[in-house]
Amino acid sequence: MPPADFAVETRGLTRDFGGLRAVNSLDLRVKAGSMYGFLGRNGAGKSTTIKMLTGILAPTAGEVFLLGTDISDVSASAAVRRRIGVVPEDLALFELLTGREYLTFVGRMYLLGEDTVAERIEELLSVLEVGAEDKQLVLEYSHGMRKKLALAAAMLPDPDLLFLDEPFEGVDAVVSRIMRDILLSYVERGSTVFVTSHVLDIVERLCTHVGIIDSGRLVFEEPLASLGERSLEDVFLELVGSTDEMRSGLSWLAESRR
Repeated sequence: MPPADFAVETRGLTRDFGGLRAVNSLDLRVKAGSMYGFLGRNGAGKSTTIKMLTGILAPTAGEVFLLGTDISDVSASAAVRRRIGVVPEDLALFELLTGREYLTFVGRMYLLGEDTVAERIEELLSVLEVGAEDKQLVLEYSHGMRKKLALAAAMLPDPDLLFLDEPFEGVDAVVSRIMRDILLSYVERGSTVFVTSHVLDIVERLCTHVGIIDSGRLVFEEPLASLGERSLEDVFLELVGSTDEMRSGLSWLAESRR
C-alpha cells in the first residue's frame, strides 16, 4: 500500500457531552511528515480531539483516518494503532515501576522483540537523561522526568505518527530543549508529529503547519510559512480573542503610578 498523503484526516468529527458540543464538525488534514501544531484556548476542544484521534473517546459523529486507514474499521485499526505513539496530557504512567520496567512493559505491549526493546531503552534513557537510578520508582520522578519518560514510551515502538498533548507544560528550559531537538530529528526522518501546546513561541519554532480550534470549530489551518510577517501569537489572538477588553475592564490599571 502506498503511503498516505495525510497522516491524520478527519471528516465532520464531532463529540457531544450531554448538551455540550465539545468538538463541532472538525475537518483536519495533517500532511504526512509534518510537525502540526494544534492550538486553542483552554476548553476549546483540543484534548477531546486527541482522545478521539487516538481511540480513547468514540466520536458522536464523523470519521477519522490515521495513516490512510479508517480507524472505525476494527480489523484494520489494530495494525494502525501499533504505528502510533501517544503522550497524553495526564501521562497515566505506572508509578510503582522503575522507568526501565515501564518501558519494557510498553515494548511488550507493542509486540517488539526482546533485543529490540533492550537496545532502544538504553538509547532512550541515555538521550533523554531519564532513569539514571534503576531502582527509582516513577512515583519518585519529578514532573519533567515524567514528561521525558512518557515521550520515551511513545517513541519506543518507532511510530510513524506521534500525538503529544501539552508535552512542554511545566517543564524547565533544559528538558524543553532536549524534547524539541528529539522531535525535530524525528520529523526530519519522515515521521509525523501532532502536538498541542499553549507555548506559542515553541510551536512557531517547531511546527511546519498549524491548526487553531475555537469553541470546537476549526478556524484556521495553514502552513506556518503562509503567515508572512505576522507572528503566530498575533494570528491566534485575532482569531480567538485578545485580552485587551479584560485589561481595560480593570479600573485600577487605568490609574497612573507616576
